[in-house]
Amino acid sequence: MRWFGLLSLLLVVLPLKAETLAQRVEQLNANVIFMRHALAPGFGDPENFDLSQCDTQRNLNDEGRAQAREIGSKLRATNLRFTEVLSSQWCRCSETAELLGLGDWSTFSGLNSFFQGYAQRESTLAKLNTYLEGLGGDELVVLVTHQVVISAATGISPQSGGIVLYNSETNRAEAWRW
Repeated sequence: MRWFGLLSLLLVVLPLKAETLAQRVEQLNANVIFMRHALAPGFGDPENFDLSQCDTQRNLNDEGRAQAREIGSKLRATNLRFTEVLSSQWCRCSETAELLGLGDWSTFSGLNSFFQGYAQRESTLAKLNTYLEGLGGDELVVLVTHQVVISAATGISPQSGGIVLYNSETNRAEAWRW
């Protein structure tokens, strides 16, 4: 009987949590949801890294793929309407964007990782900043990228699959936890 009560409570509370993200987006007037790619075990990329060859990169594992699907399900449950979904050109980010299931998405070099120098930090951030400056307050975009990019843009370093809400007009950022 005690389990039934706990299960009933969870069934009431869990749907409210999905709405909480939408409420927080509204309160912050966020027009960007930065997301770090889902779990891709390891550190950095191999020395033979080639942007056009996924097998030369650090990639999502099965847990990371499941994580991306779960996050996508949670994002869809909020009923937020995304005007655009962009991803880094790295395979772990583009696979995350695909598995989120939020609809059409495309790659954007302004989200690429400059951690090991495979992309230039200054030019990457200049592209990202130009993009962010062009966003309107009525837009809501999802940007799937890397920890270093999110940290440079927001000052917050999320874990794999982590989300940071961001208002590009005020530069206010806030980590989101499910």
